[in-house]
Amino acid sequence: MGNPPYRGNQLAVAGQDATLAPRVGSRPLRPAPGLSVGQVGVCRARGEVMESVRRAAEMVIEECQHQFRNRRWNCSTTARGVNVFGRVMTQGTREAAFVHALSSAAVAVAVTRGCSRGELERCGCDRKVRGVSPEGFQWSGCSDNLSYGVAFSQTFVDEPERAKGLSLGRPLMNIHNNEAGRKAILHNMQVECKCHGVSGSCELRTCWKVMPPFRRVGAVLKERFDGATEVRLSRVGSRTALLPRDPLVKPPAARDLVYLAASRTSAASTPTTGSLAPPAVAATVLKAALTPCTSRLAPDGCELVCCGPGFRAGRAEVVQRCSCKFSWCCSVRCQQCKNTVLIHTCKE
Repeated sequence: MGNPPYRGNQLAVAGQDATLAPRVGSRPLRPAPGLSVGQVGVCRARGEVMESVRRAAEMVIEECQHQFRNRRWNCSTTARGVNVFGRVMTQGTREAAFVHALSSAAVAVAVTRGCSRGELERCGCDRKVRGVSPEGFQWSGCSDNLSYGVAFSQTFVDEPERAKGLSLGRPLMNIHNNEAGRKAILHNMQVECKCHGVSGSCELRTCWKVMPPFRRVGAVLKERFDGATEVRLSRVGSRTALLPRDPLVKPPAARDLVYLAASRTSAASTPTTGSLAPPAVAATVLKAALTPCTSRLAPDGCELVCCGPGFRAGRAEVVQRCSCKFSWCCSVRCQQCKNTVLIHTCKE
């Protein structure tokens, strides 16, 4: 038997339509499969926000696949089931830690955007940011209401973990990583300004707070992924806590990612389990932007891309267009140049 679906997986709403919103009349709301009982309750009580949750799920898939495009685990999705990323979400690995952090951040970002755009009735711009800043500019405009987005993320994303109880390792791990995802936004907020005055003299400057681009949030969490701390469940006084498995490692900060189990090293995968590696016989032509395969510890090196079995190095001659010239009007003429490139191919 396979692993059971992980309840509390808001990524299950990715690709769904507006049926998540409340319906007119007495017809009941039909929540997405995979949500926990508590999340279904939030869905029914605050249905207008669920369109933002759907957008967040799609943001997570797109951003995860971008950040891990050169890694052995490339955020490939499953064809069916509520666990969008397959079995990786049922294991307490650093990959699961990253997905939880990114998901929590995405929900906060998507809901906050809905507030700023006037799409949600219960929130709008952050009106608390007012007055004159220490730098001398006037706070004005529509600052992103991140406090509302973070509060909803805590209510919705963290609910399944709180329901399981915070004396267990996996709920504690997920809660910690969820909060780390939200802090990746909070600690990277930006200020945008507009000048007012004759001929752009900037006699008066008004500014407002905006969230960082989600690509920036993904990049920050990717760095946290690379430096994640392996932890174990420990008793500290009368409570349980996650402490580093290696006693020589300092305790993780609130912004760090933590995980309970090492990632599996096997590259084998099926369309229903979630890939932890590219195909075993994938060929990778090294470009200047990629780390050379001679660096075995490099994140994008061949040792990781090939997922264990090793790789072969060789040279190949390729024909490329070169010395291109524009001819009036209107064509481009190029010569054919032969170049020798270094090619690395994963062993079977």
